[in-house]
Amino acid sequence: MSLYLPLTGYRILAVEQYGAGPYGSQYLSELGAEVIKIEAPGGGDVSRRTSPFTLGETDSEFFQTFNSNKKSLVLDLKTESGRATFEKLVASADAVLNNLRGDLPEKLGLDYARLKHLKPALVCAHLSAYGRDNERARWPGYDYLMQAEAGYCHLTGEPGTPPARFGLSVVDFMTGMNMAIALLAGLAGAQRSGQGCDVDVSLFDVALHQLSYPATWYLNNGHVTTRLPRGAHPATVPAQSYRTADGWIYVLCMLPKFWEALCRGLGRPELIDDPRFVDIPARREHRDQLTEELDAAFMTRTTAEWMALLGGQIPVAPVNDLAQGLDNPFVEQVGMIQHLDHPQKPGLKKLSCPIKINGQRPASRPSPALGADSESLLRELGYDETTIQSMLEK
Repeated sequence: MSLYLPLTGYRILAVEQYGAGPYGSQYLSELGAEVIKIEAPGGGDVSRRTSPFTLGETDSEFFQTFNSNKKSLVLDLKTESGRATFEKLVASADAVLNNLRGDLPEKLGLDYARLKHLKPALVCAHLSAYGRDNERARWPGYDYLMQAEAGYCHLTGEPGTPPARFGLSVVDFMTGMNMAIALLAGLAGAQRSGQGCDVDVSLFDVALHQLSYPATWYLNNGHVTTRLPRGAHPATVPAQSYRTADGWIYVLCMLPKFWEALCRGLGRPELIDDPRFVDIPARREHRDQLTEELDAAFMTRTTAEWMALLGGQIPVAPVNDLAQGLDNPFVEQVGMIQHLDHPQKPGLKKLSCPIKINGQRPASRPSPALGADSESLLRELGYDETTIQSMLEK
């Protein structure tokens, strides 16, 4: 029995490319929505040619990462015929999303004001760098710029080192997820009221929002959270990495019971009642002394030995590099790696959807070839074969 996906029956048009938009819309496609990528003539989504690992002239492993289960329609929205075809498609859709520069959705007619006459319940989702309604609407922008301006680079790395970005494009990915949530909220509202809307998210806004409690502390108390050694938590202690005999281990004692279990597990029960470490404020005041004590204890065994002893007893994890993180047998055990039947690379490995439906992960299809669905979609819209062939040639 095949898995029923909750977004089955929804049609979403995606004028998107590269990372943030495709990342968010892939959640929708993997949960059952029909996501149709509207790609420009001349090569489509720029990420189809992102090296170093390409899969022919118009495909790459980067593109495959973000576009599973989607369809591809090549269409020039700047031409009269392309616009006419797009509007026919909009009339059959539930939502239109884009991740264009903030001033472009209005120019290309991708907002609710320009499309509501085709379908009043339509939801138009916009993902941009800085938003569509301010002085930066025309600015191009990317994840790393947001990390720099929002303060991430001064929160990442060891004290005394140059500012460093977070190792992944976390602002892109979180903004894509925010877009997906906003779009689904719009669809839920439209389903009840029959009235669609515009929903907007921006990289800049999401980057700021993710500053979370350090932002609240600063806005209300002027407290500036700074980098601490070993990637330590700014408030709770111990919550950082410690040296082992062969590497590093990360420990998070967020509750008193975990602190006590750690001391006993390390064979240092006397630390529990040590006045320097008796509670979190005391441990925070004597963080450096505690680091010395715990380093000395952890360095008596390897990371693997400590994991075997402490894993499941307290919140603890090995500090892995990328390869170790993916080669971890637990990753395969929980089904987070899937193998796709890609025509250029059979058995292409890709991370699975992190969402389960009734205990099962949705299966993925390879990302579409450029224009793979153009002919079938044009036929569905009522174009005759002669017109379809003419449009494909153009």
